[in-house]
Amino acid sequence: MDDHIIGWLTSLDEDRLARVLANRPDAIAPPWPRRMDALAHRLTDTFAVMEVMRGLPLPPLELLQACLVVGGHPTEDELARFLGVSTSEVIPWLDHLYDHAVAWPGADGRITLAQAVARWWTAPCGLGEPLGAYLDSWKLSTEALRRVCRMLDLPGHGGRRQVVARITALLGDSERLGALLDDAPDGTLGMLDDFAWDGPVRSVDGDRFVTPGTPEKWALDRGLLFRTQWNLAGMPREVALALRGPDYRGPFTPYPPDLATSGADAGAVEHAMCLAAPRVLDRAAALLENIDKTTLPLLKNGGVGVREIKRLAREIGCAEDETRLLLEVCAVARLIAVDDEAGGLTVTAGFDAWRLEEAPARLCVLLAGWWRMERSSLRRVDGRQPAALGDDPAGETIARIRWALFAALAEIPEGRAFATLRELVQRVHWRAPLLDRELLADCAAAVLEEARLLGLAACDMLTGLGRALAPLAAVAGNESHECVPEVEHDPGLTGAATHAMASAQRTALFGADLTAVVTGPPSVELAALLDRAADRESQGTASVWRFGPASVRRALDAGDTAETLIAGLTEAGTLPQPLTYLIRDVARRHGEVTVSSVGCIIQGSDPALLAEIAAHRKLGRLGLRLLAPTVLAGAAPAKATLAALREAGYAPVPVDDTGEITVRREPQGGRLILLPGGRVAELDPPAHLLEPPPDPREHARRLIVSGGPSAGEARARQTWAVIGRMATRLPAAQQSLLGFVVDRDVRALITLADGVTATVSHGELRSGVLDAWCEEAGDYLEFPLNEIASVVNA
Repeated sequence: MDDHIIGWLTSLDEDRLARVLANRPDAIAPPWPRRMDALAHRLTDTFAVMEVMRGLPLPPLELLQACLVVGGHPTEDELARFLGVSTSEVIPWLDHLYDHAVAWPGADGRITLAQAVARWWTAPCGLGEPLGAYLDSWKLSTEALRRVCRMLDLPGHGGRRQVVARITALLGDSERLGALLDDAPDGTLGMLDDFAWDGPVRSVDGDRFVTPGTPEKWALDRGLLFRTQWNLAGMPREVALALRGPDYRGPFTPYPPDLATSGADAGAVEHAMCLAAPRVLDRAAALLENIDKTTLPLLKNGGVGVREIKRLAREIGCAEDETRLLLEVCAVARLIAVDDEAGGLTVTAGFDAWRLEEAPARLCVLLAGWWRMERSSLRRVDGRQPAALGDDPAGETIARIRWALFAALAEIPEGRAFATLRELVQRVHWRAPLLDRELLADCAAAVLEEARLLGLAACDMLTGLGRALAPLAAVAGNESHECVPEVEHDPGLTGAATHAMASAQRTALFGADLTAVVTGPPSVELAALLDRAADRESQGTASVWRFGPASVRRALDAGDTAETLIAGLTEAGTLPQPLTYLIRDVARRHGEVTVSSVGCIIQGSDPALLAEIAAHRKLGRLGLRLLAPTVLAGAAPAKATLAALREAGYAPVPVDDTGEITVRREPQGGRLILLPGGRVAELDPPAHLLEPPPDPREHARRLIVSGGPSAGEARARQTWAVIGRMATRLPAAQQSLLGFVVDRDVRALITLADGVTATVSHGELRSGVLDAWCEEAGDYLEFPLNEIASVVNA
């Protein structure tokens, strides 16, 4: 690990260190580092740095590329000269890099980059590897280097390093290179310009590199091009820069592209949100209840087909696009799942808990599902929409596009709307340039339409719900870390959802023509009541339900009585006499014919045997009753009945509906969650929220108090002496392992004298105790050294 970053971190004051930690929550995820060297190790982790870079806007990324091109450890002034701007324009964006620990300044003002930066960009600014990387290659012998010198009219004496320096000095000088090109064969300059501006690696005709007199052979002999494969050649960085000329400046875009805006009616936006939010909750509940009654079949190659989407849309009263969106949102929210035994999608146990929550909490669950969804429900591929819940190779990139779009929209002042989608896409690209630009342009309109349907956007601007959701991109992106709270529990989002649902109507106007009219978005409870007892005829700004004998009977079938139904409707408004008469009349005829449930049927050719089975004491729990001399009806299902009969000494066999004997195979596996993108996950997530990471400022204060590298070295020298003196129950080998837990953050399983075990790491010695991270407790705990009886590798 680079010692420069430890020195830089140690030099920071509390405010600056807290800013770094706030921008890098991955660095203080449990187990929280307590020393600067441990923090530096996390901050410079290759994958963590690459993840941070994916969220950086264009200017700091351009600065990183410029640092790679300038080479070494450039200063702020050197970067500014290469970019052709003033140093004052560079400093704010360099501070942005420092605050994310992607780069850091040394005591001499020179900038050091995290090693992951060079791994990300092998061709910064479209430039290839340095000339030294080609000339120092083992593939190029010393004699070959001298041959290049002769072709360049350079002296070939001296060591390899001196020869390389001479070649680099000539080829990196624009004037000397221009003089060299004066004698080049026709076509050489055009070919080299193609490499300099559209390279650095291009496909070539390998035969031309071995044919004398060709531009390719001429350039190869003089080190202007190097052939990495027979049909691939690359141009060194210094040669490309020299060909671009002394006036070339690296790209630097410190200001975002213009985004024209227009005035928007804030009241209309608020009204649209208050209409959309209750509808989302209402239609999602209808969709889930429909799937609860009828399993939703899947296509053979995965996903839900268009025919099923059309059926669902018709039955729940939604447009097909809205149905597709809600279906995928509910899947990510873990409200529906694949059930192999049922042969399709069914609701999960989470649905039962979800529908008991308050309306704002239910809405937050749906919005959080869309926020982390790795697909766009309304995006068309090759002019058509793919199967719902099918695989999408774009996956995570679409989620990042959604977050970047919302971040750009959140920057627009309230009361203003973006003028054109093209300009919005350009602004998003400036904010997140590492996203696929074509995919961004392809998805933007679909994502905004989904946001409109969910009440997150209206009139080309974010609603209050959308503005509450926009800052949660970092939360959704880091939910793999157990310390990050879930999106749906964010206080800001919960408050916005409560406000969005506050305008939902809880009363209705009942007419003598057996209709109920709700002027505005109905509350979920009112919509559920009216859906249960009436048929919805229209919905929108005002929704209309019509009562009839069939709809009232449906409510009675669901468990209502005439009195409870009338009482429930009366709470929503004044009931006209014709409606009361209708309910009582249907209730009077309800139950004239009864139907009994039968778990299974038992048939036999011997009436005496069936009579014996019906009277058997051990089979009483099956609820057997004689329907005919050779037919018994049982209340228990066939599987339980078969087991009970066999246990009682009989020899029954199962039959199918045709009477043929069948052998049923037990279903394999359990219920799984189907996630968009073809992923599946366990159904039961952790029921509790884990403790969030420590406050960045508080943690910065702890790190500063703990001391710098010198303090760590002093502790390391004391580790072995303290453990040897205090951990007397341990043999020498286990004392050494315990020392590694302290000095090298090794994981180990310790057992105390009373038999208690714990998996520990990131330990420190303090007053005769081991203060270490305990994985079982999820916190730092103290373990007396003299009580540790065993230490083994975890």
